[in-house]
Amino acid sequence: MPFGLVEWVVLAVIAERPAHGFAIAALTAHEGELGRIWHVPRPLVYRALGRLEGEQLIVAEGSESGRGPRRTPYRCTPAGRRRLEAWLPTPVQHIRDVRSEFLLKLALHQRRGSDPGALIAGQREVVAPIAAALATERARSDGFDAVLLAWRESSAAAVLGFLDQIGPALPRPHVATRVVRAPADGR
Repeated sequence: MPFGLVEWVVLAVIAERPAHGFAIAALTAHEGELGRIWHVPRPLVYRALGRLEGEQLIVAEGSESGRGPRRTPYRCTPAGRRRLEAWLPTPVQHIRDVRSEFLLKLALHQRRGSDPGALIAGQREVVAPIAAALATERARSDGFDAVLLAWRESSAAAVLGFLDQIGPALPRPHVATRVVRAPADGR
């Protein structure tokens, strides 16, 4: 069974560094860094942890004690990292998923310090033909179909504008450059 967005978000957070369910739930709460984009209720975080552990994409690392109950931190397995690295640069296929999945992928790139350029370019490649097809279809429609298609076309155009706007605006990860100097003897 394919993963839902909850599993991907939980896997991505654990891939950053080992984490327990309570910490992940705080990140995905309404006021949390990721929850501002897409809220995940705490029970769904724990359900995702169980599913990811069952798929052997994360493993438990003992338990932590402190204030409150004992917590089980999880770490990402190599198989989990491979799955995540395949998912993270993949554009979403539906305009409606830009508001949730695509924005979460951008936030996860930001948290990791990785370059979202390929994701943004790929998303443009997915949306541009959708926008063009909607414009063509709307031109041949009438009645409420034309109204509905106008809404969808406007949504697709807004996504394209958004992609154009954020492409150069997002900070890129710092890449150190190495200066290579010619040997002193000129060779």
